[in-house]
Amino acid sequence: MPHHRNVRVNGIDLHIAEQGSGPLVVLLHGFPETSYSWRHQIEALAAAGHRVVAPDQRGYGSSDRPEDIDQYSIFHLVGDVVSLIRELGEEQAVVVGHDWGSMVAWSTALLRPGVVRGVVGISVPPLPRGSQPPLTVTRERFGDGFYQNYFQEPGVADAVLGKDIAATLRRTYAGVPNPSPEPGFLGLFTDPETLPAWLTAEDLATFVDQFTASGFTGGLNWYRNLDRNWELTAAWQDAPITPPSLYISGENDAVRTFYPMDAAARAIVPNLRGVVDVPDCGHWTQQERPEIVTGALLEFLKGL
Repeated sequence: MPHHRNVRVNGIDLHIAEQGSGPLVVLLHGFPETSYSWRHQIEALAAAGHRVVAPDQRGYGSSDRPEDIDQYSIFHLVGDVVSLIRELGEEQAVVVGHDWGSMVAWSTALLRPGVVRGVVGISVPPLPRGSQPPLTVTRERFGDGFYQNYFQEPGVADAVLGKDIAATLRRTYAGVPNPSPEPGFLGLFTDPETLPAWLTAEDLATFVDQFTASGFTGGLNWYRNLDRNWELTAAWQDAPITPPSLYISGENDAVRTFYPMDAAARAIVPNLRGVVDVPDCGHWTQQERPEIVTGALLEFLKGL
């Protein structure tokens, strides 16, 4: 079983789940999740001889939630990871991320390659820095109703998602498309008749308890820095992500429709060791098909 504790990093307290000894592997969750999303991987990777640490990232779970939106920039998020690795007494780690955690993992490998032994992105591929701010691109491609644009107004999505947290998470995790999509984020989905097979009632209750305590504002503030991150990373335009890398994606993950692992994405990861397409799998990759994801991670780690 993982051991839970708080670690002081980068001026805030991060709550971590930790198990095992050996080379360090850091697991970074996405939105709306917590370190609990790695429950299937922590024990398996630890049993294979790794020290595995999964934080509740800034704004989530039992970790600190700074109030100011600008405290959630990509520099803060990468700074948390680098500081965590140092606080754990290590020089390097393999950094694995899912969804937003994937973007942090790729960015850590880009900004601090010497700290990253290897990097794995799940769901979200490496994203080349475009010629326009990302929210301009999504507005032009998908309209103002696109969820990332909808999330921008402070307090709006926060209130909607927080009104009935169990219903929010049930809809989000089940991902049953609404045949008549309504504005906003939850309007994309309809209420599922049953929970998806990968999510038990106990799992859902754990996430509900965590988001009841934290709310959604911290996680939404990550989205509110998308354009700021684009401005901050101008110096890394066209820079390659040099550590050994792996990309894992569910074949039915909707993220593939707007963030493809295309030639442009592959061009910035010259040390790409593989691309794993997970069959019969949607967005919640490491929870939906844990045996495939864990197997791919172990194979990648063995090759480093």
